[in-house]
Amino acid sequence: MAYTSLNSFIDQLEKEGELIRIKEFVNPHLEITEITDRFSKQGDGGKALLFENTGTSFPLLINAFGSSRRMNLALGVHDLNDIGKRIEGLLMEVTSPKTSFMDKLKLLPTLKNISNFMPRKRKGKGRSQEVIMDSADMSKLPVLTCWPSDGGPFVTLPMVITKDPDNNIRNVGMYRMQVFDKNLAGMHWHKHKVGARHFEEYKKLKKKMPVAVALGGDPALTYAATAPLPDNIDEFLMAGFLRSKPVDMVKAVSQDIDVPADADIIIEGYIDPEEDFIWEGPFGDHTGFYSLADWYPKFHITAISHRKDAVYPATIVGIPPMEDAWIAKATERIFLSPIKFAFLPEIIDIDMPAEGVAHNLVIVKIKKSYPGQAIKAAHALWGAGQMMFTKVMIVVDEHFNAIHNYKELVKHLVDNTNPATDFIFSKGPLDILDHSASKQSFGSKLAIDATSKFPEEYDEEKDKERRSEFNQTAIDELVKDVPAIKKVNADLLSTRSLLLAFGIDKNKMPVAGIVEEIKKQDFSTSNGVIILFDEIVDISNHHIMSWLLLGNIDPYRDIFPEEYGRKGMVVVDATMKNNDKDNFKRDWPNIIAMEKEVIEDIDEKWEKLDLGAYIESPSRDFMNYLRGKGAVARD
Repeated sequence: MAYTSLNSFIDQLEKEGELIRIKEFVNPHLEITEITDRFSKQGDGGKALLFENTGTSFPLLINAFGSSRRMNLALGVHDLNDIGKRIEGLLMEVTSPKTSFMDKLKLLPTLKNISNFMPRKRKGKGRSQEVIMDSADMSKLPVLTCWPSDGGPFVTLPMVITKDPDNNIRNVGMYRMQVFDKNLAGMHWHKHKVGARHFEEYKKLKKKMPVAVALGGDPALTYAATAPLPDNIDEFLMAGFLRSKPVDMVKAVSQDIDVPADADIIIEGYIDPEEDFIWEGPFGDHTGFYSLADWYPKFHITAISHRKDAVYPATIVGIPPMEDAWIAKATERIFLSPIKFAFLPEIIDIDMPAEGVAHNLVIVKIKKSYPGQAIKAAHALWGAGQMMFTKVMIVVDEHFNAIHNYKELVKHLVDNTNPATDFIFSKGPLDILDHSASKQSFGSKLAIDATSKFPEEYDEEKDKERRSEFNQTAIDELVKDVPAIKKVNADLLSTRSLLLAFGIDKNKMPVAGIVEEIKKQDFSTSNGVIILFDEIVDISNHHIMSWLLLGNIDPYRDIFPEEYGRKGMVVVDATMKNNDKDNFKRDWPNIIAMEKEVIEDIDEKWEKLDLGAYIESPSRDFMNYLRGKGAVARD
């Protein structure tokens, strides 16, 4: 199904009961974020929100992708797995052996079908160019300032179009853009991204780099800009495949680059590689923490055009789950079959929990047929595109049937793995936004082999018989002897796993000292996990614990295997780090929470805005986690 504009998608959302229209004025500065955050953290993703009065000429659509149902509607399917199967079917047809001339002829319809998805260049102007601003002015768009410590307003759902200067191959990426002035923005692309690579090529040539940013249009275009495609595969080809209709392209009005004819808004400009960078950020990011300010290229805006009925699309990110979790879930489902077909046929299923914010945790289920296969699968995935950023990889086999049931997964992990034999540490690239690594964008990784073991993988010395419970007396003694342990969540034992969480005060004792005290106790178990959190953390909330555990660890540095007569006991330091107590040299970012005044203002306006049943602000639960004011955590 192809949508002709964002408005046509809005009509479909409204028809399906998936949209709320807000007619009263809501300020793009923090207020839209506060309302959206309340809806997006509902268990089903809440509703899409159309803010019709933004103080500009443009309405704003947000949370449009924020549920499984809306992702299906956006991509015109009943089940996202069907897209992956379509891709796999095409790959099988193209790559299967052709033994005769007639077999090769039978391939022609398939090749023609693929060619029908290719972007096509049109003459003249597109609908996205119906109105051309007299002078480019970003203040005329309802650009969001999302969170209190953000460096300014950010364009959050852009399709950034660049091309290789040597071969003109196009790339479309989603890179946030901070707006500094009416015609100046920052281009936040990381060193691993194709847009950054194109920039380096223009820098070698000492040429200005043309850039166009498309907003809106068919939601398939927006999704394609986020998709982890192989290099040199055009994202607009992917969009054409998703919508079963090619993307029409037209020449930009001020730059030598093509843009989607049916987008809602086009922002054009250039980047001068010889120019000094601009200090961009901070920004409340999808990790749930602020990404801190750094130097990025300046994007000079030369023209802005739009449809007469244009809608400005936006998203917000922050503590999961939010809209981006559903986009990541779509990627998980769509690319499962191609990964299996292309290079890892043993894969049965994968899962990317929202708490892992896309790159902190991937769970993989394989059909295991030989020793070491779990580790082979983990390393293969670490070498596959954006999977290289995955910090923790858990591998199970076909005998475990609940990789999407996280309580059962935790029980399976604790009861059926031994850190002495089943934790495999590695090093490699990390996402730039990973705040826990001692060095930016590089650190340790962990693969956990939770598969059934072949005889060759069994170590009699290290895999002794496991006992079935913690010794409560030992827990009580530990808490009495170590005043730094402020609270204990023994309720985790109700999950039938050997798992404890402690809330600690590092001012009273450093983590290393607490670990040593734990080693002294006889917990009457040879296989268990104790996770250390900061005292302020709600250790009764499994979702928050999982998010902070995955976000706050560098696996090799923060996982302490304990083998003093009790094989397999592990202590994990999931606290927030600093220089004084942890010798952590980088700035640690604050978590993201809204200002109290904004929360109270929206509470007061809620009924007037006709938003339906009142929803409590999620930020009220997170204010206590803040360490000082600003994007950088301060003790």
